[in-house]
Amino acid sequence: MCFVCGLKNGFGLKAHFYETEDNRNVAIFKPCDKHQGYPGRLHGGIAAAILDETIGRAITIGKEEDVWGVTLEINVKYKKPVPLNQEIKVIGRITSIKNRVFEGCGEILLPGGETAVTAEGRYLLLPIEKIADFDLHQNEWQRVFLPSDPEAIDF
Repeated sequence: MCFVCGLKNGFGLKAHFYETEDNRNVAIFKPCDKHQGYPGRLHGGIAAAILDETIGRAITIGKEEDVWGVTLEINVKYKKPVPLNQEIKVIGRITSIKNRVFEGCGEILLPGGETAVTAEGRYLLLPIEKIADFDLHQNEWQRVFLPSDPEAIDF
């Protein structure tokens, strides 16, 4: 039921995430009218949410064990409006890791490749049992690796 990645959340973004060989986390989603702020535009808070999730999930790249990040702070800059009803690409990467805190950055790219929104965030690494009463199997939380390459999506 996660708003960003939950496939059963009727109001959610249903984002799909991919790991790239250069350690970037890529999310692909298609915002709809339920996600608008101003008519025809993605709500700024939802833009922040997808960036937060994409950056925070980048910590899992290349890790065998379950690693989780909890947002400590996020700074978002809005440069261009994000349209609805089009596939949107989000990129997140880790910029530093120090003990239990990591930092990352990301951007939302428009279909033409222009940067619409950027973000920088700081996250705390915690085991899931310290975050929530959460059963990975019951909540269908899993990483699914698809053969399609997100870099091949022409933006």
